[in-house]
Amino acid sequence: MKSPTINLIVLLSITCFLLSCNKNDNDFETVNIEAVYFNSLENEILSLVNFHRESIGLHKVSTLNQPYTEATNHTKYMIQQGKTSHDNFDIRSRNLMAGSSARVILENVAAGYLTAESVMKQWFNSASHRAVIENPEVQYMGISAQKDSQGSNYYTQIFIGK
Repeated sequence: MKSPTINLIVLLSITCFLLSCNKNDNDFETVNIEAVYFNSLENEILSLVNFHRESIGLHKVSTLNQPYTEATNHTKYMIQQGKTSHDNFDIRSRNLMAGSSARVILENVAAGYLTAESVMKQWFNSASHRAVIENPEVQYMGISAQKDSQGSNYYTQIFIGK
């Protein structure tokens, strides 16, 4: 498994390579680099979301720091409350609109599922949760999967579209 430092170096190297391919040295492109380091459960969920979206003809979603941060903060909140909720979604939405120019903001939450496959199956079996994952207007996702003190997983999945 690569370390976060190696991942960042690879990302910067690829970015430098891509930017060096400009036809005209006077053409400048703004690149926004945000490092998001998911745990293994979060990575699996991102992979499953993108596999599913591609299988139905939708584009993959990319990671973005602000939705990840909002998802992480909400997951911690749910753990403190001991229940799943969409509490304070309006605040998360305002933060995402202001900080990342989001037009579309959607959220799924869950708790108690042990694996990425089991939480995704639950979301796919719910029409409203599935609609969030399959929304063609979103380009980015933040996912947070964290354990409470009893070892139960809590999840927040935030999708945004610009």
